[in-house]
Amino acid sequence: MKQLIIVTGLSGSGKSIALHALEDSGYYCVDNLPATMLPQIAEHLQSENNRQDDSNTTNYDRVAISIDSRSVAIETLPAHIEQLKSQGITTQVLFLESNVETLVKRFSETRRKHPLSKDTTTLAESIAVERELLGDLGKLGHVIDTSYISANKLRAWIKDAVAHESSGLTLLFTSFGFKHGIPLDADFVFDIRCLPNPHYDLKLRDLTGLDAEVQTFLEGQANAQDMLNDIKNYIEKWLPSFISDNRSYLTVAIGCTGGQHRSVYFVEQLTKYFAPNQKVLTRHRELK
Repeated sequence: MKQLIIVTGLSGSGKSIALHALEDSGYYCVDNLPATMLPQIAEHLQSENNRQDDSNTTNYDRVAISIDSRSVAIETLPAHIEQLKSQGITTQVLFLESNVETLVKRFSETRRKHPLSKDTTTLAESIAVERELLGDLGKLGHVIDTSYISANKLRAWIKDAVAHESSGLTLLFTSFGFKHGIPLDADFVFDIRCLPNPHYDLKLRDLTGLDAEVQTFLEGQANAQDMLNDIKNYIEKWLPSFISDNRSYLTVAIGCTGGQHRSVYFVEQLTKYFAPNQKVLTRHRELK
């Protein structure tokens, strides 16, 4: 096995969708594996891959495993991951997160029972227990907030995330609208709502920050360019510190009111600036 992706996170946050997206991308997938069995299954798949002949078409070079809060000894997962890395297996963690309101809505719509629910606890309380149980697992890898995104967008984000090499730091820029909530996976949040809003220009209202007309409008705003340069300088100054800290991802969220114009423009400009020298991912949460 050359590459292992571990999918974990809160129940209802989209782990099954993520695993299916990885399967579509050519990964051999194992669902709901106990954390204590991770070293054994990794060793088994690696040995199977080493002895496969031409008649065996299954490729175990790229494997994705889903582990959730029901797993036995979930707290041992970090140690098992370090063990796999020491064996030369490239291991990446995708942690799916979502806010309480969205999770409650999803469980209510599907009429599914939360895996940690009891007769004496509400759905919201079960979600809180699970969040505490998973603790700091999100720090092991890349956190994805699925609160306000569709299943199709999550599939696209997963495929983008695994398309990048897992070694080194990936700088992720995401645009969002404050009226839809702050992304839970953001390391830095920059509020640019104080800048002139193209929404109030009827010719620009139905466009986005991807359109040349909106870009021209914001390029003509001196304060918008000043703030953009300040954000560039801040990230450029502190990026080496995060790289030296062995971080896999650094997520920078840029927010305006609706997530359509200003934040999209800023993210595109930041991507263009940093991409020549750094691995960069771009997301626009509110754009369809």
